[in-house]
Amino acid sequence: MPILDSIRNIFSIPDLRRRVIFTLLLLAVYRLGGQIPNPGISSDALAEFWQQQKGTILGFIDMFSGQYMSRMTIFALGIMPYISSSIILQLLTVVWPYLERLSKEGELGKKKITQYTRYGTILICVIQAWGIALFLQGLRSPGGARIVPNVGLPFQLLTVLTLTTGTVFVMWLGEQISERGIGNGISLIIFAGIVVRFPAGLGEVVTGLRTGSWDPIKVIILVAMMITVIAFIVFVERGQRRIPVSYAKRVIGRKVYGGQSTHLPLRVNTGGVIPIIFAASIITIPATIAQMIKIPVFQDIARQFQLGMPLYNLLYVSAIIFFTYFYVSIIFNPTDVADNLRKYGGFIPGIRPGKNTSDFVDTILSRITLVGAVYLALLAILPEFLMTGFKVQYLPFIGGTLERILPTWFTNGLNVNFYFGGTSILIVVGVAMDTMQQIEAQLVMRHYDGFMRRGRIRGRRG
Repeated sequence: MPILDSIRNIFSIPDLRRRVIFTLLLLAVYRLGGQIPNPGISSDALAEFWQQQKGTILGFIDMFSGQYMSRMTIFALGIMPYISSSIILQLLTVVWPYLERLSKEGELGKKKITQYTRYGTILICVIQAWGIALFLQGLRSPGGARIVPNVGLPFQLLTVLTLTTGTVFVMWLGEQISERGIGNGISLIIFAGIVVRFPAGLGEVVTGLRTGSWDPIKVIILVAMMITVIAFIVFVERGQRRIPVSYAKRVIGRKVYGGQSTHLPLRVNTGGVIPIIFAASIITIPATIAQMIKIPVFQDIARQFQLGMPLYNLLYVSAIIFFTYFYVSIIFNPTDVADNLRKYGGFIPGIRPGKNTSDFVDTILSRITLVGAVYLALLAILPEFLMTGFKVQYLPFIGGTLERILPTWFTNGLNVNFYFGGTSILIVVGVAMDTMQQIEAQLVMRHYDGFMRRGRIRGRRG
């Protein structure tokens, strides 16, 4: 089979084999370390509390931590503090001249910004870990048992130490995977945390079919929906807008260079899964803070941040659209593209080189980025529809009327667990495709057949 031949080729290249094995070993370390519980917490009382948090914003946070938050292990904070710190540094790069200069100083400036990101990660971890410790000390299980039997400063300090150390270690694992493994380490860690939930979800569906709590027709519809969503994600992720580019002929010595036509590919979803991860990281901060403060006003705010609520939907979709444009503006600069085309004698037919080319590319990029942002937002709110529906009754003026008009399945959801949602599938499919493309590039570079049969590069004797 072609796929088996491609896998065999991966392990026949020593360097690629080492990278793949190294990546798998570090992901195994991440999963193994995530089983170590945080000291001083009653696991039974904690399990009872989290049983009530399904379908809430805390359940959303738990997904990105690989379910380590619900078990309160040493990796409970996961990689989200590092992502939050990275977002803050990238935002400051735009408004702070010092960081802007560093970003343009090449590899040395990049290392400096990475170092600041690590310091920011530690600071965020300390703040979040202390808040979690205070939050846990005031919690009781539905049965009345304390989640933290021995409250006090020693427990708070120990929690800060273990959770901060755990996140720093996870950050180090991600950096090592990116540097010495295959794929993006941070994305693969989130990927691993989501994938491990699929077998449990499948087992729950099978058990539900046996006991009769799941309707077979509902399962068939759900499977068809998942296949459709996956196909749609693959279709959009591979979608491109190709801008034609021509190169003028140049005579250097006795050789003639250029004269060919090619294209400039602009992906529909240039930002990949990063904008939705950024948006999820930011949107959980005010929701978590409001959830922890036991004051009626803040509790009302926390309820507005529950899945399906209008305020949550509005802020989440707005954050996704903003970070899509923001991230694309960082990784793709139309001015640099126009300058490089002019430097090498390239031009877009019918468009003057220089600023006109830059404006033309920027206009097209803005349009397809809007399509990509809307696509990400639709996939992000799909889990809410599956789990809780859209709480239109809380909309001012028209909420009551919409609730009477719309069907119950639209306002109350289908009561489907979160790992069947669009966000998790998007991350899994997106990270899998990015990793596969990196492996494909390694194979093709060494003249091996990759996963994609069309357009492959053969060796000299192929």
